[in-house]
Amino acid sequence: MDVVTKNRLFRDAPLWVLASHNAGKIKEIADLVAPFSITVKGAGEMGLEEPEETEKTFSGNALLKARTAAKASGAVALADDSGLEVSALGGEPGVYSARWAGPEKDFRLAMETVEAKLAASGSTDRSARFVCVLALVHPDGAELVFEGEVKGDLVWPPRGDQGFGYDPVFVARGETRTFAEMGAAEKKALSHRAAAFRKLTDAVLGT
Repeated sequence: MDVVTKNRLFRDAPLWVLASHNAGKIKEIADLVAPFSITVKGAGEMGLEEPEETEKTFSGNALLKARTAAKASGAVALADDSGLEVSALGGEPGVYSARWAGPEKDFRLAMETVEAKLAASGSTDRSARFVCVLALVHPDGAELVFEGEVKGDLVWPPRGDQGFGYDPVFVARGETRTFAEMGAAEKKALSHRAAAFRKLTDAVLGT
């Protein structure tokens, strides 16, 4: 299948299923898709179960989730796998970013774990990056993958009550506020998810 035909398959689909049960991610991605008049539904709304993330890379997990959702729903599925990579921790938590929050998705715990590990390492390096991989899968088997990143530094104590995940401790390069201190529009302009989505829209939606 040539690239033009593949892109048209996704662009002309009446529905995209967001293969996520994370309300924050669903809202952020839905807001990004909205200008293109694409109807989106979350996996929970479709009654789809969340598969166990068994892959070792962001792209592997994103494809796993998108393939599962596309097969179960019969619709185009968009999945996101993202996380925080801390330089002084050798890239941890990486693909395990959500798992560090535990079964209750307690990201206060996750941020405390990062802080404790950094203290134990003895390093003063607080550089980190957020990575996002978007996988778009058609039930006919066509697949596309896009990656975005934003580099920055970690700060403590956590600041702000917007956003989700590790946003309260992450300050993007060139900024003074954490992602959690920014409004949705400000974060959208900077975020790793938005960077990946710009690549997706350029390739698939022609903007």
